[in-house]
Amino acid sequence: MDRALFEFHDVGVEKAGRRLLSGATGTIPDHLVTVIAGPSGSGKSTLLRLCNRLEAATSGVVRYGGSPVDEVDPLTLRREVGMVFQRPTALPGTVFDNVRAGAPTASEHDADEALDRVGLAGFGPRDASSLSGGEAQRMCLARTLLTGPRFVLFDEPTSALDPEAVTVVEELVNRLADDGVPSAWVTHDMSQLRRLAHHAVFVIDGAIVQEGHLGDVLAAPRPAVARFLEGGHG
Repeated sequence: MDRALFEFHDVGVEKAGRRLLSGATGTIPDHLVTVIAGPSGSGKSTLLRLCNRLEAATSGVVRYGGSPVDEVDPLTLRREVGMVFQRPTALPGTVFDNVRAGAPTASEHDADEALDRVGLAGFGPRDASSLSGGEAQRMCLARTLLTGPRFVLFDEPTSALDPEAVTVVEELVNRLADDGVPSAWVTHDMSQLRRLAHHAVFVIDGAIVQEGHLGDVLAAPRPAVARFLEGGHG
């Protein structure tokens, strides 16, 4: 059984009187790629953002490495648990400037190595604003990797990319996992779920309705998951 890195115990999140998660209980393992799947608006991104305290639980407990996440220093947590967002953010300046934004003391050599890991070797001197969407997303991943995270969170990072760029980013994530940097990836795309997931967490109507190794879940999905897999809304 895979060791859990994140644990959710009866977690609720409420904002402006709206319940985003309710009684969510489950785990994200410290191994390979976990895909958090479910319909749009189901609470997937909220669950992901709890992992590095971009969201706070209003009830229940979130644990990271066995400790309540709200007892972990946020800066330490965010160095260890990096995040790549849905839309890449290119800061003014070169690709080097952007990559080193999260680690200003990093050398150009280290930035070069991070760029090489994401397939952007030699891109350092370029103007960041000249990059394509897929290149900009890989630049943001290099920025995250330069801080040396033990785990990376991906919040639908390929939703605005063309199919070729999607393939490149997915291959990078799998390669990172094989190199010992596991991740959690949010999607509502079932084909992407099947391509990426080792472990799957299904979030429907603000609750974790099923989780486990993808093959096990697909072999015996619970009714809400089966409806979602068939193209319904849980």
